[in-house]
Amino acid sequence: MPGDENQGKMSGVQRAATLLLALGEKDAAEILKHMGPREVQEVGMAMAGLTNVSTRQMEEVMGDFVTTLEDQTSLGLGSDEYIRTMLTNALGSDKAGGMIDRILLGRNSKGLEQLKWMDPKSVAEIIRNEHPQIIAIVLSFLDPDQAAEVLGQFAENTRPDIIMRVATLEGIQPSALQELDEILEKQFSGGGNVKSSSMGGVKTAANILNMADGAVEGLVMDQITDADAELAQEIQDLMFVFDNLIDIDERGIQTLLREVSSEQLLLALRGAEEGLKDKIFSNMSKRAAEMLRDDLEAAPPARLSDVEGAQKEILTVARRLSDAGEIMLGGGGGEDFV
Repeated sequence: MPGDENQGKMSGVQRAATLLLALGEKDAAEILKHMGPREVQEVGMAMAGLTNVSTRQMEEVMGDFVTTLEDQTSLGLGSDEYIRTMLTNALGSDKAGGMIDRILLGRNSKGLEQLKWMDPKSVAEIIRNEHPQIIAIVLSFLDPDQAAEVLGQFAENTRPDIIMRVATLEGIQPSALQELDEILEKQFSGGGNVKSSSMGGVKTAANILNMADGAVEGLVMDQITDADAELAQEIQDLMFVFDNLIDIDERGIQTLLREVSSEQLLLALRGAEEGLKDKIFSNMSKRAAEMLRDDLEAAPPARLSDVEGAQKEILTVARRLSDAGEIMLGGGGGEDFV
């Protein structure tokens, strides 16, 4: 854990972990019940890594929490229509659509939610012998990084077909979801009500491939190009790779850097274009930029897989911040923040 002078470098996950530790086991457990699987995993790892938390750090984290809480209300409304309206007004119809479906579908589908808690190899084993369309539905529901790892468990010659089905998945019929629930019910003794959803699509396929291993991504895209060049181009146009971070505005870069550890950044920049490095340096303090430059020059060689892994972790943070409306991916293509 960093000392007092590095308090500003604590990531959002570290601050959340600090707060949960301060609340105690019972209250922390109640809060964790309302988090998704990946969030619990991230916060849990951060909690396990916390050491030597100073009184000043704890006071600052608690103070920020109280300030944030004072801006909230205790009103809770649970209707689907309220949720749809609220998220649409906050994020716009395009961005909110997929999130709404995930929230409402996930609430009613215990089997699908349980898959999100499992390791990728186990998920792949459960769905390996199912119809490719069922596999595509499952991958569309999982978070992109988990879906990418599940995809990597399949044979090379099956991956393009799965991704193409994800990309062309314009809607999921209730019968298909019912079939999926029945499959999962056999595994988990679950089941539940199902509703139609608009999960999947070209953007989902692009997100999954963004998080896939570089070799897997290249091979899948080559095979999709051979089968359907137009679809491959649509997917490619929506893929957001590490060097695309250069298109984020300066305020967005600064927000992103606050959520990324120095170790992650150092490793990820080993494979970055010079233009992106310069943009990163220009949005840091002079001293921090000089230290990072020196560390990059002195760092020993790193495995390409480790560099790509660090870049994908940072991309995951960037997408989370984008979904929360805190940064805008792709530069000036969207609306301005006010």
